[in-house]
Amino acid sequence: MGEYRFSLHVAAPPEQVFDLWVDLDRAPEWIGGLTAITDRVGTPGSTGARYVSRFGPMRSPTEVLAAERPRHIRTKFGNWVLRGENEATFTPEGDGTRIELTFRTTGIISAITARMFATGSYDGSFRGELEHFARIAEAEATSAVVKASDAKRAEANAAPSQTPPA
Repeated sequence: MGEYRFSLHVAAPPEQVFDLWVDLDRAPEWIGGLTAITDRVGTPGSTGARYVSRFGPMRSPTEVLAAERPRHIRTKFGNWVLRGENEATFTPEGDGTRIELTFRTTGIISAITARMFATGSYDGSFRGELEHFARIAEAEATSAVVKASDAKRAEANAAPSQTPPA
């Protein structure tokens, strides 16, 4: 059994980071080779939810073993190439969120496969995917702040003048 840990700060609030993390429709944006999520049962990001991650013809059934929005999610995943558990915690930190990610694999083939994906930060590696996820979350957080600022400015400009009539 192999275990790999990664930690990264994301300049976005925990609720936003967690919600993006469990958005199955968006997962192919940062998970290399993921072509589809099918066979969905339950609410994504909720304990007991199940789905199948597809990497071309390869299937990886996944089950959410534990989830507590916006702090924690643990899943069981796998096929003959890569199987085990994935656990992520989302902790408020400064201006954003600290993601602590742990992969635990079971079986010799999974241990070898995971070692290849755990080394380095290239596109498709565990760290590379986490860094790509962080860039997406941060861009969306920045966009949300700009939109909120623009909305406040528009509201202030649309407010009637408080000057009494002469």
